[in-house]
Amino acid sequence: MNAEVLKALGPTGIFINIGRGTSVDENSLIEFLAHEKIAAAGLDVYAEEPLIPEALRELDNTVLLPHIGSATIETRDAMGDLVLKNLEAFFSKNELVTEVK
Repeated sequence: MNAEVLKALGPTGIFINIGRGTSVDENSLIEFLAHEKIAAAGLDVYAEEPLIPEALRELDNTVLLPHIGSATIETRDAMGDLVLKNLEAFFSKNELVTEVK
């Protein structure tokens, strides 16, 4: 997400990012918010977590969350199920569901 995309949102646009902080040019986002080139932003992820740029924290047209976008009952239950499946596979000497190599 760069200045070109933010420009396309226009002055009534609202930018929301719950994906990856590194996918956003934070300097451009700050510039667009500070000069009201977009209306607002809601962020749950940041380029250098856990650090949130001070310039973002000082803006009145932002909602900043501490990377809790996945904190739903359903998602946490699914995470727990995945851990159990991986543990069962590991101790049974089977292939892990989400093996990291």
